[in-house]
Amino acid sequence: MLDNLTQRLARVMKTIKGEARLTEANISDALREIRLALLEADVALPVVKDFIAAVKEKALGEEVVGSLTPGQALVGVVHREMTRLMGEANVGLNLATQPPP
Repeated sequence: MLDNLTQRLARVMKTIKGEARLTEANISDALREIRLALLEADVALPVVKDFIAAVKEKALGEEVVGSLTPGQALVGVVHREMTRLMGEANVGLNLATQPPP
């Protein structure tokens, strides 16, 4: 799943690389690729829809700092939203539980 998402994000960065700023059109193209990667990874459709909507909302208002490309700015927004979605706290696995009989 992560390899597929990484490959799609790299492809998105290549397509946005020549753009001067984040626009609704190039954000929509990028989010289409991300949506497909998440769905191929068996992420639930309602989760994907909420995630894409949150990324789109934040990316449209994102200022691109001079040292960043629009692709890097978009990846930053996606990273922050994935971190929020998956939980910011690092919780270990409880391996001492009993398996079902």
